[in-house]
Amino acid sequence: MRLRLFHARDGARVAYREAGTGPPLVLLHSARLSHREFEPVVDELADRFRLLLPDLPLHGDSEDRPHHPYTLDWLADVVSDFAWDAGGRRVLVAGHGEGAEIALHAVATGRLRPHKLVLMPTRLHRPASKERLSAGWRIGAGFAAVPGLDRITALGARLAFRPEHGMALTARNNPAARDLVRHALADVGRNTSLARSWSRFARRWPAGQQRHLLEAYPTLDLPVLLLWADQDRYHPLATAEEALDLLPDAQLRVLQATGFLLAYDDPVGVARELKAFCLKP
Repeated sequence: MRLRLFHARDGARVAYREAGTGPPLVLLHSARLSHREFEPVVDELADRFRLLLPDLPLHGDSEDRPHHPYTLDWLADVVSDFAWDAGGRRVLVAGHGEGAEIALHAVATGRLRPHKLVLMPTRLHRPASKERLSAGWRIGAGFAAVPGLDRITALGARLAFRPEHGMALTARNNPAARDLVRHALADVGRNTSLARSWSRFARRWPAGQQRHLLEAYPTLDLPVLLLWADQDRYHPLATAEEALDLLPDAQLRVLQATGFLLAYDDPVGVARELKAFCLKP
């Protein structure tokens, strides 16, 4: 995959990988991971799509300077600018976890109008899963804003989210998920600037129920695929079914024996569903 750089209007840097030829397909990873979340499906998709795999701000090789706001609106602006610039007006967009939240927010607020939208397991309109864990992460990240505690907080993040936890995010205990987490946290322990930026992000990310999306779903007049896992304990299937009832042009597909890291449990199935949906006239 070729490494490329995009700079948003405010100078924020987005590093992304590009591979393949065909219709442009942007794949947005979940929080605390990187573009490598989708590496298992690259070979399956590169013969049919021009794949665009960005590292979201605060992740991988992308922007991490603490002077940016790191709000949902700001992230939606950056992702929308990137998608339009790299993919053009008929860009296809797929997201997972927080990547899907950003894409959905960008579409719902009129920032982004992709040709088609794919939402993989994410909270959608419900509160953030594991509220206690979420609150603890927010409190811990808040300490990073205190001078002298940023390095301690960064080191603590690596201890709290070890590579072994990657396997627990798959239904099939895929050992390759350890390397995914290891790579995602490689610079956290020694990057105090990143710790301060994560603190800003954690304090500003909306954690409660997203009721406004229930009103927005009926207005999304574009094809939407809800591509779900049957064993993701963080994002129950019932959430996707609720959204399906409100979206005017949507379909729900469920991959069996898959957990949070869909692409690591069933890369062939993920690629199959993306091809069937995105390439359909």
